[in-house]
Amino acid sequence: MRRARFSPLVVAGLVIFVFFLFVAIFAERLMPYTMDVLNRPLQRPSPAHILGTNDIGQDIFSELILGTRVALTIGVVSAFFTVVIGTTIGVASGYLGRTPEKLLREFTALCMAIPQLPLTIVLVTFLRPSMWNIIIAICITAWTSTARIIHAKVTELKSLPFVKIEEALGQKKIVIMFRHLLPNMMDIVLMRATLAVSSAMLTEASLSFLGLGLFNQKSWGSILYYAFTKNGVVAGFTWWYVPPIVCISLCIFSFMLIGYYGFGSSSGRKPGIYGVTI
Repeated sequence: MRRARFSPLVVAGLVIFVFFLFVAIFAERLMPYTMDVLNRPLQRPSPAHILGTNDIGQDIFSELILGTRVALTIGVVSAFFTVVIGTTIGVASGYLGRTPEKLLREFTALCMAIPQLPLTIVLVTFLRPSMWNIIIAICITAWTSTARIIHAKVTELKSLPFVKIEEALGQKKIVIMFRHLLPNMMDIVLMRATLAVSSAMLTEASLSFLGLGLFNQKSWGSILYYAFTKNGVVAGFTWWYVPPIVCISLCIFSFMLIGYYGFGSSSGRKPGIYGVTI
């Protein structure tokens, strides 16, 4: 067995993620002002308001802190269900063979042909904007790439000796798929999960920026939406629209580092007999 080695880039990604997770969990305690406190609108940054105030006088720094929770919640929950759906379909289509494989493969290809963001916009508009409806819309549209990658890996693994031995012993297919094949793909699954979180967060920010996000809760995307619609960009209020862009970029960057340099760099390991990774 190889010892796990943590790249400095992975450590950097974990540090950034833990920072945002801490902010999301303790948002109310870290906020200098609640959203009920209204001051003079459009104030410039000052010791009292580090990032100034928005068009109705709310503290932008407090908005930014509160928006971390929405971004991470939608990102993590959407990624979990996306990966579960994609992995299940990928494993089933890759192992079952013949008609089930063909049907699932063609269904995945059909779903991949539909542009993800436009379909998500249509679904959110139809379902009405809410946290769970955004999560549902993302899950419906974002599972296809995971399913395609898992399908390809299962197709490779099912011809290995340990799978043939299990089949010869009369082991049930569902046991082979999820007890013997799936553990040998956990690096890929975890990598897809981290990338799915960043993708979901970017989708949520895009929806909010387009006016389809959560407006009863603060999010980074909704801060950008109001900064643009209330002429914050035209007026040059960089302290209003730059911080949420930086937060989105940093959070996505942290998951990319963890996904590519953590799980992605070790996904080339080959499984040995009886599914033992070597």
